[in-house]
Amino acid sequence: MRKSTMIVTLVVVLLFIASWIFKTMTAPEVDSTFDALTQGFLVTFAAFLTLAIMSFLYQDNPFYKFAEHLYVGVSAAYAMTLGFWSTLVGNLFPRVSETLCGWFQVEFSGQHDWQFLIPPILGILLLMRLSPKGGWISRWALAFIVGTTAGLNLPRFLRSDFIEQISGTFLPLLVDWEGFGHFFSNLSLSASGQFVAILSNFVIVSGVICGLIYFFFSKEHKGAFGSASRYGIWILMITFGASFGYTVMGRISLLVGRLTFLMDDWLGIISG
Repeated sequence: MRKSTMIVTLVVVLLFIASWIFKTMTAPEVDSTFDALTQGFLVTFAAFLTLAIMSFLYQDNPFYKFAEHLYVGVSAAYAMTLGFWSTLVGNLFPRVSETLCGWFQVEFSGQHDWQFLIPPILGILLLMRLSPKGGWISRWALAFIVGTTAGLNLPRFLRSDFIEQISGTFLPLLVDWEGFGHFFSNLSLSASGQFVAILSNFVIVSGVICGLIYFFFSKEHKGAFGSASRYGIWILMITFGASFGYTVMGRISLLVGRLTFLMDDWLGIISG
């Protein structure tokens, strides 16, 4: 280990201990000293992990790797534990074994349904992937799972991502139309007004049609057809930009939450 790495590690450890002591001494009213120590450690450790993850903005380092591996390991362990209690204990045991229900203190369904043994058998077959000679057995279970999942999800995705999208495009271009006189006399830029509703429906319908024209390559994109194609490009770029912006806003909200934790719960700078 290099001398600079040892110095940085020592400084981080000293700061961690100092923060732990400070948060323990300034902890709110607790029942015992042990609770104060636990609360101070949890707040300090959470702040350390947050800063360790953010340290990747500088460069890859051992603190970031530690936080990353800890997060992945804890997430995998939590998912496995949750799956065991919700899937096996919650769904399988009450349908196949009254004895196991007694061990885990869950209510038995009243009758044995042996078809629920098929999923755990497939799961065991998937574990054969770890065997050097029996790895081919896992392909049968994998093929069954993938085929069944595709067959079950195809109608759902066809309905939600295809049929519903198409039916949502069939919008009236003239919303609540009662003539030009009524339209101009009640002209308003309100979000719930007739003009905005007509404009919104027109943008949706024309955007869908021109977006599809952009992906139509059997005809050269020039003239009116080319203009519609370029309009479709604008619609696509605006849509992708809005989606990306929405994603960035979600990530920024997470960042704000962590910064608030550091400034408030850990350092107490912005606590009111």
